[in-house]
Amino acid sequence: MADNKIGIYLCEGCGIADAINMDELEQTVANEFGVVTCKRHAAFCSDEGRAVIEKDVKDGEANKVVVAACSHRVMTDRFNFEGAVTVRANLREQVAWTQPAGEEDTQMFAADNVRMGIAQARNSENPEGHENVVKSEKLLVVGGGIAGLTAALDAAKTGREVTLVEKTDQLGGWTRKWSKLIPSRPPYRGLVDNNIEDIIKAVEENDRITVLTNALVTKTSGEPGEFNVTISHGGSDTEEVFGAIVVATGWRMPDDMTPYEKYGLGKVDGVMTGVDFEEVLKNGLEKDGKKLETIAIIIPCESEQMPYTSGVADRIAIKQAIQVMDTNPSAMVYVLHDNLRAHGQAEELYREAQDKGVVFMKAMVKSAEAGPTLTTDDLLLGQEVKLSGMDAVVVMTGMMPNSTNPDLPQAEKGNEFLCDDVNPRVPITVNGEEAGDGDAAKAAGDEEGGVAPADCDPENPPLPGGPLLNLQYRQGPHIPILYNGFIDSHYICFPYETRRTGIYVCGAVRKPMTTTEAKEDAAGAVLKGVQAINLVKESRATHPRTGDLSYPNFGLDICTKCRRCTVECPFGAIDENEEGYPQLNPSRCRRCGTCMGACPVRTISFKNYSPNMVTEMIEAVEQPDPFDEKPRIMVFACENDAYPALDMAGINRREINKYMRFIPVRCLGSVTLVWVSNALEKGFDGVMLMGCKSGDDYQCHFVKGSAIAKERIGKVEETLKNLMLEPERVSFEEVSIADSKRVVELLDKFGEEIEGIGLNPFKGF
Repeated sequence: MADNKIGIYLCEGCGIADAINMDELEQTVANEFGVVTCKRHAAFCSDEGRAVIEKDVKDGEANKVVVAACSHRVMTDRFNFEGAVTVRANLREQVAWTQPAGEEDTQMFAADNVRMGIAQARNSENPEGHENVVKSEKLLVVGGGIAGLTAALDAAKTGREVTLVEKTDQLGGWTRKWSKLIPSRPPYRGLVDNNIEDIIKAVEENDRITVLTNALVTKTSGEPGEFNVTISHGGSDTEEVFGAIVVATGWRMPDDMTPYEKYGLGKVDGVMTGVDFEEVLKNGLEKDGKKLETIAIIIPCESEQMPYTSGVADRIAIKQAIQVMDTNPSAMVYVLHDNLRAHGQAEELYREAQDKGVVFMKAMVKSAEAGPTLTTDDLLLGQEVKLSGMDAVVVMTGMMPNSTNPDLPQAEKGNEFLCDDVNPRVPITVNGEEAGDGDAAKAAGDEEGGVAPADCDPENPPLPGGPLLNLQYRQGPHIPILYNGFIDSHYICFPYETRRTGIYVCGAVRKPMTTTEAKEDAAGAVLKGVQAINLVKESRATHPRTGDLSYPNFGLDICTKCRRCTVECPFGAIDENEEGYPQLNPSRCRRCGTCMGACPVRTISFKNYSPNMVTEMIEAVEQPDPFDEKPRIMVFACENDAYPALDMAGINRREINKYMRFIPVRCLGSVTLVWVSNALEKGFDGVMLMGCKSGDDYQCHFVKGSAIAKERIGKVEETLKNLMLEPERVSFEEVSIADSKRVVELLDKFGEEIEGIGLNPFKGF
């Protein structure tokens, strides 16, 4: 590490000087740290202010720059000085805009933020990208339906070579079956012709696209920029290298059709699926030589047995009803639904169906009998209604994602979904030997002496079949799924992204969607693939820390081979070498630091984010004299949601509890319990972990970070017991980026609880 020449630059703009005594703050910096370079300016983000810092860096006066001004989340382009480490101490959003001007506690808040900034600078170096060479910029597209075809065409438009792999003998997928398509352009009325044959022809005639039908991906290893893929085609295996992979394997009919038997499907003549009805529509509304005139279309209640629709079935039902009326305006069409969803512009489609005479009934089907005859509960009339003498009953059956290959047997090794049967709890090793149920194992793992894989979800078993890509990853061959079989992607912040960097999903394997939506989805996935390749060229991370050059370093000299880092990494970025030591695949790594938080011996670190750095930031906070009765509470705030919410509180001029001190962390998954115990041992009266919301309605930016942190914090009680401290001194909270008001309320509530408990007995020692 180079000699630390730390320059402190105290900004007076944006009301900072109005709230803080800058003379006193400058004197504090000079007296406590003996800093040679400490300067003030009205606005360091101005050209004149930047010039001051740039001159000091150029003249060798400072190689570590601490800018005490606005939040590190803003002005990143202005505070970036070549040849120097730049650290930001938040005086604006966190102090000047949230604390009463001129008060003692406000001054102490500002001084502590500068102290922590200096500690951060002392332990930071500018990262240099890992050694990496992109061996291929070619894209692999798996799946030849509408999403895969569009992805291949869009990838070719970027100038990339593309290989399209389709497991059947023809392209087009389900879309080939559709007689008409839902309109995608204004006025969003009038069904459009199916142009799938034109799209197939465009793909087959494109010089940049290689099409392989009757082909399967049988093995995938490597990382973005160098995916080594084995493709089985024509009775032989070939190996190719790809820069990124787009999975567009689409959907299939539900494996279990028994829930639909109540509608007569498979039991009553004349009852058919929506897919089968498309063939009838193609034939001019004729089936078995008979013209169909009275038709009921059922949209089952999703809460009963339809987890695979998301309103797509509703729109298809409306489309089919319109087609019937277009073919035979004198026909009678009933659409039975519990809660009709015509999303977005599909409202116009719904109105068109009404105008053409389609009857929409808010009714639940109780039973189906020969005829076909339907017995329903009409939810508007509040009585039983029978529909008899139907020529046909059409049942919407949903879109089950092809997130596994049903034609292949279940993988025997490393299936992250079947925790107990296939990928059981991973034994913990201590000093190279497998530990049993003793204390060493419990310290490294859990009460059972092991850790469950990060992607293990026993409540969400996999769909039947083998892996799509057969990944040769430590965490198993599958692409992790989120729920109901859909491949995992962060639908709020980064759709298309999977937990396997460089592998992107689009179309109905990601969520139920129409052909138009699948085409748009494909374009997004391809662009993410191209972006990933470009970032790998520069050794930079993908979303959410896009452009980050840092990556974890493993101190193998004290590594115990416990394997927690390989197991807990949400992105499968860490494998193990032949000796059992962790082996990083840097282009897979998202730089979240979860491995750092998992390591029981704290031997994993980044050049600009490390256990020692955070420990010294904790120690840098001044603990007031116990007789002053001023508590101090440490908050580890996730930089993706919690810290932005705090900044927004400042922007909205919401007053933040004056006893709080904040350390932004990359992800709560990077927080180790050692930091919690360190804070308490150093006199902090309380510790709060504040991270992203988890669950299906929201999701941690690093997928598992909040959940992992919550599990870890659940084990802190033993640590507190050893310190003879109350467990209430440690709190875990989940917030969204929009919770600027709620985050203040949470801090105030915790502050009041800590004041009620009393000061930490370690304070002053």
